[in-house]
Amino acid sequence: MSVLGKALVTGGCGYVGSRLVPQLLAAGYAVRVVDTGWFGNHLSRADGLEVVIGDVRSMNLSDLDGVTAIIHLANIANDPAVELNPMLSWEVNVLGTQHVLDLASRSGVEHFMYASSGSVYGVNDEDRVTEDLPLVPISTYNKTKMVAERVCAGYSDVMSVHNIRPATVCGFSPRMRLDVSVNMLTMQAYLYDRVTVFGGIQTRPNIHIDDLCAVYLHFLANPWIPSGAYNAGFENMTILAIAELIKKHCSCEIVVSESDDPRSYRQDSSRLLSTGFRPRRSVEQAICEMLEKWDQATLTDNELWHTVKRMKQLGL
Repeated sequence: MSVLGKALVTGGCGYVGSRLVPQLLAAGYAVRVVDTGWFGNHLSRADGLEVVIGDVRSMNLSDLDGVTAIIHLANIANDPAVELNPMLSWEVNVLGTQHVLDLASRSGVEHFMYASSGSVYGVNDEDRVTEDLPLVPISTYNKTKMVAERVCAGYSDVMSVHNIRPATVCGFSPRMRLDVSVNMLTMQAYLYDRVTVFGGIQTRPNIHIDDLCAVYLHFLANPWIPSGAYNAGFENMTILAIAELIKKHCSCEIVVSESDDPRSYRQDSSRLLSTGFRPRRSVEQAICEMLEKWDQATLTDNELWHTVKRMKQLGL
């Protein structure tokens, strides 16, 4: 057993988990991953790592043996994937979260981190979208995240509970996602010399995948931080500004089309910064790193990297 303890990472084979788990191991934690394996397992074998192929909805107490902290990443992610099967999404995102929390409370787990979403705010014109503003989710995905947050808050009297609300994540991962804005637009620029922007004026917060991993490590190392919700987003940019930033590093045409997606908000992460956390990476760095991976053929357009396509293949 690691001196620092054992962390359970649900969904640890996913986009964020595939970057987070190696960093947890390097920091000195033992790690148990529970993941359905729907998108493969891209984690390298390592001392202190155990990967269990399983569903959070059917976990049992033995899955939490020796676990002192949980980072709950497992979910049906993004609006189009959720709309494929809303019932499945409510079961995984809400009932699955409640099930893991119930096991955690009965196992004496001391610390629970939930991967929520900055999109729970919906459409918001405030200059500073802080954690104190009301949540007005406008999609089923956003609603599952809001309800799951409330379930998590109900356990804060028996363990430390941190609801992390990440901005849109960008950057390379061994289990890549090419269906999130920065990653998708970078792929379009590299493969097709053309970036299609829908709307363009919507403002969205962004976070480099390494900074998000660092957020979880920060809370893991500081469980005394008061329970509650914490925004994690540091670059509020319009979609068009992201496309122009990509064009700076990869010659491409930018085409602007109409959009029926009204979501626009500027995330303020002052509460997180007040705990001592500092971001170290940028959207521009994520773009440059991904372009390098494309050049090296380390990154390819694989159907596994498209959530909806893969879920349809699996019949979910």
